[in-house]
Amino acid sequence: MRRSIIAGFGCLAIGAAASVLAVQAFGPQGAANAANSETYRQLNLFGDVFDRVRSDYVEVPDDAKLIDAAINGMLASLDPHSSYMNAKNFREMQVQTRGEFGGLGIEVTMENGLVKVVTPIDDTPASKAGILPNDLITQLDGEQIQGLTLGQAVEKMRGRVNTPINLTIVREGVADPFDVKIVRDVIRIKSVRFTEEGDIGYIRVSTFNEQTQEGLTAALKQINSKIAQPNLKGIVLDLRNNPGGLLDQAISVSDTFLQRGEIVSTRGRNAEETQRYNAEPGDLANAKPVVVLVNGGSASASEIVAGALQDHNRATVIGTRSFGKGSVQTIIPLGSNGAIRLTTARYFTPSGRSIQAKGIEPNVIVEQEIPEDQKKRMQPRGEANLRGHLKGENPEGEEEASGSASFVPTKREDDKQLLYAFNFLRGIKMDTKVDNRNQSAAPATVPN
Repeated sequence: MRRSIIAGFGCLAIGAAASVLAVQAFGPQGAANAANSETYRQLNLFGDVFDRVRSDYVEVPDDAKLIDAAINGMLASLDPHSSYMNAKNFREMQVQTRGEFGGLGIEVTMENGLVKVVTPIDDTPASKAGILPNDLITQLDGEQIQGLTLGQAVEKMRGRVNTPINLTIVREGVADPFDVKIVRDVIRIKSVRFTEEGDIGYIRVSTFNEQTQEGLTAALKQINSKIAQPNLKGIVLDLRNNPGGLLDQAISVSDTFLQRGEIVSTRGRNAEETQRYNAEPGDLANAKPVVVLVNGGSASASEIVAGALQDHNRATVIGTRSFGKGSVQTIIPLGSNGAIRLTTARYFTPSGRSIQAKGIEPNVIVEQEIPEDQKKRMQPRGEANLRGHLKGENPEGEEEASGSASFVPTKREDDKQLLYAFNFLRGIKMDTKVDNRNQSAAPATVPN
């Protein structure tokens, strides 16, 4: 079964003995045959190299590891989000999307041969140990990361519960690398947390896994029961530093606040692959005003939700430009050989906007105040900064954007974006204006 992920192969016979049929290059069919001939020639080249490595390398190589590395290299050359998972990693991915897995609790990517932290997951060992977005992990228990694939590095970070691991961290603004000891634990991702803030319901969604919609429904039910409807000013949906997850959950979360209309469309290479997802009647927030908070760490599924609610004027998006991951990855199982995560489509908001390498621009831009000791590290984050990223389908002359900072203060009183959202819902006058997405006016900016 295929499943689409938004953070989210047929069999290929390879060997030196593959035969190539001689064909007459003539007309369209001849051109196709010539292209096929070139492909088989390249596969023969790969087979020759593979055989030479097996026979002449200084040590006997592991054939399975060679094939894994070759497949990973092929997929990594496409874009930063396509990858191969062996059987073990595929099983772990399936567990993770269910919302429970063993490990440290960090979302990571690969950058220049090192593991880069996208974001620590709330209330996990990594978060409690002080791991921060954009930290670079250079060593695991003293072993260099350089030379490992992302999958190999992740596998080393996982292990038996209650066992320790030392991460060597390079952090911008800190002169020397330093070690952080973290004890592995069962990571249970409670993707939805909520509180009642007087006359406002606050809902934080940290990721989109199989439990997200259930958690959101429970949160809204609790808020509606605790705050009398006449007194409820609205809902703050906090998607900051939410790296994404399952497409179906993003659609379901959007539908929770919408009565009708398109939520998102996905467009693949061929026109017939276009899919549109529409809302069904029923607004669990009872038409109360909604604010969606985003920043440079809001990616993928988060951007689908923010874009859908923004385009339907169902929510006011506040914060800074989101990450800009507007592509869909489909998990394609390979039987007992694992699976591939392959970018198969771009997604578009209801108004037809492609977010790829551009992101969601908030209705109201509120820059977070970043402490001096973290300003160098908190550079803008975005899909457009990733090497080899998929280009967006933006109108002619419209440039890509590099996202924004992802800093969120730990103290509520320092969280300028959240406090602004509360004041906005309470109608407290502020020295700014809300951008109407149906007009051409530029969004307002709140200065530091």
